[in-house]
Amino acid sequence: MTTHIPRPAPAEVSFPALGTTAALFVTEPGALPAAEVILRAELAAVDRACSRFRADSELTRVNLGAGSPVTVGELFAEALLAALRAADITGGAVDPTVGHAMAALGYDRTFASVRPDDVRPLPPARPTPGWRRIDFDPGTGRLCLPPHTSLDLGATAKALAADRAARHAAAATGCGVLVGLGGDLATAGPAPEDGWRIALADDHARPATDHGPAVAITGGALATSGIRVRTWRRADRTLHHIVDPATGEPAAPVWRTVTVAAATCVDANTASTASIVLGDRAVDWLRGTALPARLVGLDGHVVRLGGWPPDSDAPAPGGSR
Repeated sequence: MTTHIPRPAPAEVSFPALGTTAALFVTEPGALPAAEVILRAELAAVDRACSRFRADSELTRVNLGAGSPVTVGELFAEALLAALRAADITGGAVDPTVGHAMAALGYDRTFASVRPDDVRPLPPARPTPGWRRIDFDPGTGRLCLPPHTSLDLGATAKALAADRAARHAAAATGCGVLVGLGGDLATAGPAPEDGWRIALADDHARPATDHGPAVAITGGALATSGIRVRTWRRADRTLHHIVDPATGEPAAPVWRTVTVAAATCVDANTASTASIVLGDRAVDWLRGTALPARLVGLDGHVVRLGGWPPDSDAPAPGGSR
């Protein structure tokens, strides 16, 4: 997903973070330095708390302690509660106990380091342990995972980082802010006069173009999930990173991308990820949420739900991202 800004263009900066690209837009150019400091601090804090690939992260400590009680910090608790809520409202389609399944598929290191063509055989797939077996007391921060369980807070933690950074940067600067972390976009504060214009990539293996479909938002958040980025081959199979907790396997390919709008990026990401996992059941499930959504099938056909507007073209280059 790409952000296109109406003129006069807000100030912007982008840099690598959390295994993707962080993009920051503010409606007042003078606020950019302060907003960037806040964004970088939020991303660093979420990485320290929730990274599956850092030996010193809190998540690594929690996973190593599976089977025994540990006490977690405030940010980790917030991220875990977001993940547990996602599991609850999706009926387990989005489940944080997929850590071992992800590692078994070969996604056991930062994506840039994943072997692009791994000849090792795949171990037998198993359903994930299940989020309901997690024992967590938010009041005390006491957490106990079932033995042999590994958490992957993954997408919900990244979406939470976008929400937190946008909210805190807008509060500190008093201007409109958009934070983009890959397919996760969160806004806060007053939007540009014509809204934040977002170009949509129907196939995430190809970047959005300057004349492709686009949508404008004046608040809230958007999230896009897809199966054509973060792919690799193992044992002559092409695998992707969205795991179906019921099988421990990559979700069956039905939709190549799903984009959802919601009040928060966590909610938007929860719904878009669940839709990839639910496959043929996603349309009925999304109708039940009443969230605006745009689903693109493997053959390119588009399904719009919840009042999602007809596709309009993105503007010509000039304020593009």
